[in-house]
Amino acid sequence: MPIRWYGPADPTDPTYLHFERIVNLTLHAALFAAVNSGLWFVQELRHPWHHLGWLSLAWAGGLLVHGSVVLALRPTPSP
Repeated sequence: MPIRWYGPADPTDPTYLHFERIVNLTLHAALFAAVNSGLWFVQELRHPWHHLGWLSLAWAGGLLVHGSVVLALRPTPSP
């Protein structure tokens, strides 16, 4: 099921902003998975790249920071 926003796009709505952050995090994770797996595959086919592990760890760390920011900025539920 695709992610959708039902209703008008109001950039001042905290729920809409949180939804936008979640979509950005999803795109970040998808780009990480695609590029990282492609680099590791090419490394196995050709010559070893000794710094690929560090690049993967740094990018995964950035993805974790991005995820923690999304969780920290989520709106509080209103009663």
